[in-house]
Amino acid sequence: MTVSEIEKNELLRWLQLVSDLSLENVKSERGGPFAAVVIKDGKLVAEGTNRVLEDKDPTAHAEVVAIRNACKVLGDFQLEGCILISSCEPCPMCLGAIYWARPKVVYFCNDRVEAAEIGFDDNLIYTEINLPPIERKIPFIPIPFEPAKLAFKLWKEKLDKTQY
Repeated sequence: MTVSEIEKNELLRWLQLVSDLSLENVKSERGGPFAAVVIKDGKLVAEGTNRVLEDKDPTAHAEVVAIRNACKVLGDFQLEGCILISSCEPCPMCLGAIYWARPKVVYFCNDRVEAAEIGFDDNLIYTEINLPPIERKIPFIPIPFEPAKLAFKLWKEKLDKTQY
């Protein structure tokens, strides 16, 4: 994917905003040095910073916060036609959230190697994903339970469901 000169200038503006937000987040001690913004039609829809420490929530990563905020603003559970810009390559959790939100493109500044160099090493999770559930550091043990299948059956048969 190539970026035109006009898009490049616009992108630089948003990259600067993401950088400023991540720097401010470090100074304010709300969470790690991470920020993300969601853009649609050249306009800022929402922003998010890492709020793990402030919210005492391990899922409050910048990308997840930005996605949640953007979905509220847009009144939708997907980011169709949106651009997500992050200060860092998304971790596996954020990557999953991004795929569920379906923006048209994601730009990021720092990569996972740089994040590991400052103590945010996602390689454990990337490695664990590829292991059979029972072999993971935190064992994931399937327990087939017939009553739990009822909700799945009802969903499958539901004719007026919103697919996502």
